[in-house]
Amino acid sequence: MRIILSRKGFDSGSGGVPSPIIDGRPISLPIPTLQRSVTSYDHLGLGNLVEKITRGRIKRDHLCHEDPMFVGGRCIFGQCGAAQSHLKNQGVSVGDVFLFFGLFADEFNGERHHRIFGFLNVDDIVLHSAETAPLHDIDYLSRVHPHTLGDWNTNNTIYHGIGRTAKIAHDGLRLTQPGGPLQHWIVPTWLKDLGLSYHGKAARWSGSDRLEIVARGQEFVVDIGSQASARRWRDHIIGLIEA
Repeated sequence: MRIILSRKGFDSGSGGVPSPIIDGRPISLPIPTLQRSVTSYDHLGLGNLVEKITRGRIKRDHLCHEDPMFVGGRCIFGQCGAAQSHLKNQGVSVGDVFLFFGLFADEFNGERHHRIFGFLNVDDIVLHSAETAPLHDIDYLSRVHPHTLGDWNTNNTIYHGIGRTAKIAHDGLRLTQPGGPLQHWIVPTWLKDLGLSYHGKAARWSGSDRLEIVARGQEFVVDIGSQASARRWRDHIIGLIEA
């Protein structure tokens, strides 16, 4: 059984600013795109917000890459290229859990930090090509997912299953240590022993619960097997998201 920490949403490279927390709720803004999308920020009710936080640099009618897509208590997530190859090589399969994290700004002091904002419990995996029928047969899919549009890499893969986003920016979902720096996380003590992909260098770990994460990269995988404390942590995080 695996947990995948999956980086998504606005950051300094994509979007140019952190996603906001508004009235205590984290709102992960999907990254802007110029292709393979029929969804604008306005379509998602985010037009005013994206214009405000980018000071008009990104317009309300700009297309966005809505991925992961959360609809009716379910989640659809697409991945391809090197990132998907990494997921496949790590053995990611049905029953595994994606924990989506991103860059956010504190609602009161503006402090930039990483936090978990949603999850996907995988119950199906589809290799999707241009010849594959769109996923309109999924009864909870009310919008067109970007990974079903246009040409993608040959390993274009869609994961779906139960999934939700957090309604509250709970302290327990924050990853960056208080006061920063941004890439320095507080992590559960079992993670160092089990190992996290792309983080094998000993210099990245400090003590039993501190990790300096890599600056880039999308999918970080840990195989927790039947480790009880890791499974309890997974359930706790999902519980905080669903609260």
